[in-house]
Amino acid sequence: MTPSAQPLRIGFVGLGIMGRSMAGHLLAAGHELRVYNRSRDKADELVARGARWCDSPGEVAAGSEVVITMVGYPADVEHIYLGAGGIVERAAAGTLLVDMTTSSPSLARRIAQAARERGCGALDAPVSGGDVGAREARLSIMVGGDAAEFERARPVLALMGTNIVLLGGPGTGQHTKMCNQIVIASTIVGVTEGLVYAQRAGLDPATVLQAIGGGAASGFQLNVLGPRIIGGDFAPGFFIEHFLKDLGIALGEAEQMGLDLPGLALARGLYQRMAEKGLGRDGTQALIKLYQG
Repeated sequence: MTPSAQPLRIGFVGLGIMGRSMAGHLLAAGHELRVYNRSRDKADELVARGARWCDSPGEVAAGSEVVITMVGYPADVEHIYLGAGGIVERAAAGTLLVDMTTSSPSLARRIAQAARERGCGALDAPVSGGDVGAREARLSIMVGGDAAEFERARPVLALMGTNIVLLGGPGTGQHTKMCNQIVIASTIVGVTEGLVYAQRAGLDPATVLQAIGGGAASGFQLNVLGPRIIGGDFAPGFFIEHFLKDLGIALGEAEQMGLDLPGLALARGLYQRMAEKGLGRDGTQALIKLYQG
């Protein structure tokens, strides 16, 4: 535990590919951890290490000073926060609520308002870095909310990430995550097409990665997902179905702003075709399957 961080009662809801690792870092740092996940077996390892299982998100909130959520879709976020018996209803005054799901900016603002009315603080704090960043506690964390609440959360967030930035008021963390996903969307298409080109040209793709991975084309999508693509490793660091959700949110927000983003629309169309082929539970790097037929 960092010197400035005091032991806290922290609740964590959502123990998927990333959430389980993130929660594990909090437990390892000495915090008292309460957990909930729709599939209880995903909590077994954390419970064996000392975490306390709760039967609902509301129960998690009732016993926690800080509640962190990392679930799938905006509908899930709305349900666990604003539903009857949910997090906002059962949290005690003064509880800090931190949603790290990629969700909609408007929902983040609604949750922040409901939390204020309850006497609680709320931050929207989506992350980037995938399964690797979650395991290695070096996620980028994009935060929207009150500056004082951000400072209160910072020691906890620092146990999960290394690049932690407050962007503004409620919803701005989600807007920034949309910027992140827009950049990734066209980048992964470029990586995929570059590797398909290399293969068709008779080049060794691994050698191509070695040649271009240290230049202007370098980045996570090329240097981390590129080798997975070459090796036929399509296990999800981030599910295609969740990426599609994010791209849909981004396109909807762009439309409201009067923006035309053709690269984003193209990427969403390609991934929609993947989902229609039953590949929504593959990782985003599986896009190459579409090009290879």
